[in-house]
Amino acid sequence: MYLDHEEDDYNLSLNRFESMLKTNKVFFFDSEEFEEIILHYLDMGKTNLAKKALKLGLEQHPKSTGLKLVQVEMLVYEDKLDAAERLLNELYAIEPHNEEIFIQRASIYSKRDNHEKAVECLQQALEFTDDYADVYNLMGMEYLFMDNLEAAKESFIKCLEEDIMDQSALYNVVYCFEFLDQNKEAVEYLKTYIDRNPYSEIAWHQSGRLYYGLKDYENAVRAFEYATYIDDTFVGAYMEKGKALERLMRYEEAIECYEQTINLDDPTSYALLRIGKCHEKLGNRAEAMKFFNQTVHEDPLLDKGWIAITDFYIREKNFQKALFYVNKALAIDDQNRGYWKRYATINKAMNFYEEAEYGYRKAVEFGDFELDTWLFWVDILNYLGEYDNAVLTLLQASEYYPEEFEIEYRLAGLYFMQHLDEKGLYHLANGLRQNYAHHTLIEELFPSIWERPTVQHYIAKFQK
Repeated sequence: MYLDHEEDDYNLSLNRFESMLKTNKVFFFDSEEFEEIILHYLDMGKTNLAKKALKLGLEQHPKSTGLKLVQVEMLVYEDKLDAAERLLNELYAIEPHNEEIFIQRASIYSKRDNHEKAVECLQQALEFTDDYADVYNLMGMEYLFMDNLEAAKESFIKCLEEDIMDQSALYNVVYCFEFLDQNKEAVEYLKTYIDRNPYSEIAWHQSGRLYYGLKDYENAVRAFEYATYIDDTFVGAYMEKGKALERLMRYEEAIECYEQTINLDDPTSYALLRIGKCHEKLGNRAEAMKFFNQTVHEDPLLDKGWIAITDFYIREKNFQKALFYVNKALAIDDQNRGYWKRYATINKAMNFYEEAEYGYRKAVEFGDFELDTWLFWVDILNYLGEYDNAVLTLLQASEYYPEEFEIEYRLAGLYFMQHLDEKGLYHLANGLRQNYAHHTLIEELFPSIWERPTVQHYIAKFQK
């Protein structure tokens, strides 16, 4: 009831002020009313109205420290830092124990990127304030600017000790723990926080996220579940719970979670995609395709939707359709190495070797350095008779895989094909030394080289 009364007074002050502006009549407001009106307009981004209110306020209350501090805040907001500092010095001479002076001074130092001095001012503010939580929160932000995550974490924890309901501080504490790679410690901290505030859906949700990152999916599901018990409209918690259930292969339950997000909000392409993936895992191919199609209908620019359909058709060995859909994904993101590798694999399956070679080349260009990608690419170059390019590609691959028999046997075969027998024997020896059992790779990839008596003799000699 008391809060409702305060809210009514606040709205009445705003209405009276706006009425005064429209009628050009002058109404009297006390200085605190002016402060609330000014800060309201600042929060709304209506700086012109805030300035009008400040001007009228100072005319009615020229000695009000509170209004002059709001004036400082406005000067800082407008980057008029020198003017703000001069006014603060005047106020400090009058009220040297006013914590707001130190807070505003910290704000000026922060704007000037002098975050160490800002922290010093906030530490002085702690000596005079009753609102420790706010000062600790500001201090935590300054430490974040300084990349001192450990100190920031401690400040946000102190803020929460003073004001357990400060959600921004809670998010920032978890951010610090995660940045410091202290996920287990973060989980333990949240346990103590939840003991004090068991109905914080944010704390349960953050716990679930941390458990998920630690691959503890059972506890993640439990934490997300508690978040939804507290707030049954918490879309993010249902979504995250669905992801954790997928990891546990509980696909029917995951589908229920994703469907709940759709019931609570407009369908998202991500939820539709995950439902499709779950149906695919359950073997419900028709349902999976239905949801994949809904995904790309909902968001035609979601490349992951087109890739889901591509993978569906690859598994069905319907490469013609797979090629159509992977091109859709590449039209959206043509720098995705995974998409280029799929493009290459599909073209290879359809015996379109030049297109496949191009796909593997692009995959490597965009950072796919997996061994099989190099080898598929080289084998196609070999098939196309591009021996020089194949050798150069293998030498590049050997920088990533310096002791790999599959590379050595291929280099041997390619050098023999180019009549560079000395190099061929050198790499054949490397391959035999690294893995003699797979020397038949030469027979598989280079049958004409395999039949050479010198090669057979060298292999037999190595066996002895």
